[in-house]
Amino acid sequence: MRISTQAFYNSSINGMLDQQSALSKIQNQLATSKRVNTPADDPIASVHILELERSQAESAQFDKNSSLARNRLNLEEQSLADSGTALQRVRELVLQASNTGTLSDSDRQSIATELASRLQQLQDVANRQDSNGEYLFSGFSTRTQPFTPAAGGGVVYAGDQGNRLLQVGSTQRIADSHSGFDVFMDIPEGNGTFATAATAANTGSGSIGVGSVTNRAAWVADDYTLTFTTATDWEVTDGATPAAVVSSGTYTPGAAIAFNGVQVTVAGAPAAGDTFSINQSNDQDVFTTIGNIISALKQPLGDPAASAKLTTALGGSLQQLDQASDHLLSVRAEVGSRLSSLDDGDSARSAANVDVASALSDLRDLDYADAVTRMNQQLVGLQAAQLSYSKISQLSLFNYLR
Repeated sequence: MRISTQAFYNSSINGMLDQQSALSKIQNQLATSKRVNTPADDPIASVHILELERSQAESAQFDKNSSLARNRLNLEEQSLADSGTALQRVRELVLQASNTGTLSDSDRQSIATELASRLQQLQDVANRQDSNGEYLFSGFSTRTQPFTPAAGGGVVYAGDQGNRLLQVGSTQRIADSHSGFDVFMDIPEGNGTFATAATAANTGSGSIGVGSVTNRAAWVADDYTLTFTTATDWEVTDGATPAAVVSSGTYTPGAAIAFNGVQVTVAGAPAAGDTFSINQSNDQDVFTTIGNIISALKQPLGDPAASAKLTTALGGSLQQLDQASDHLLSVRAEVGSRLSSLDDGDSARSAANVDVASALSDLRDLDYADAVTRMNQQLVGLQAAQLSYSKISQLSLFNYLR
């Protein structure tokens, strides 16, 4: 078969170009350390590489979300700890103020002054912000200050009751904080079933304790009134109209007054007509609790009746402070549980990242020893083709004509 000179030239040049292209591909692989640089290098592997890279990108975003949630939860945990410390000091001051027989009105005023400072401290903690300037306890409204002073005392909650969720895994979401309503406002009053209080118009020296529940199944939720019909006789009426007597008896100081599965005790000498409320429990925010204590301590004790009212108020406040402290501990436990979930998620995600990176390396990374061997082979082939072309291209009769 006869081959034209043009066909020979074209075939030789195309062969060298193919050799150069193959060599360039291997050199590019060595430069990038990747076996697959374009989908054309390995279409099937390219699809799997894209899937694995997307998984890595998702994991990186989950890591970022987890870090954000952890930072806010750590700040919240510290804020709850600071709130607990403040409440513990408030409780100590209330116990100190309970010594009504030894403290003067000025002593109680001094205690009230420190309590006001602790109240402000607690409000500052409740309005704490993170490093981004977002409020910890505003719910979804992270740019709104949650607590502001009310005109008549106490505070107004301006946030909402939402909890912002961050995606920290393909199937896992974590709330990065609690709303201020959940932490500081939603605290059961009294013992969680009922709360006791003395009526301001009482003239005797009787004081009522916080009471207890003896049979929860027998409790009928209502607002009851304990009335001393005489200095030695009492009756409990319900909140109906007209009121119905649910229990009555003869008063013995310190003895239990029981009805509908609950019991209370009255100490001192109540006067005829004195009344005490035994109301079903509602919710009371911690700021109102401390504010009520401050107001009670500012009242002068000019007679035994005033002392008895203060004793009743402080006794109820101690119980309410314990409720608030227990509530804060419960919220702290939830925060700890969320931080633990983040730790577990981070560990699982880290292990998965290792597997993904290994699979990605198997598909994409270059075997240097193999690549260098192939490059040398390709280089030798290209050099041989070039040398052959240069020699064969000179095989012409014209080269021998003189």
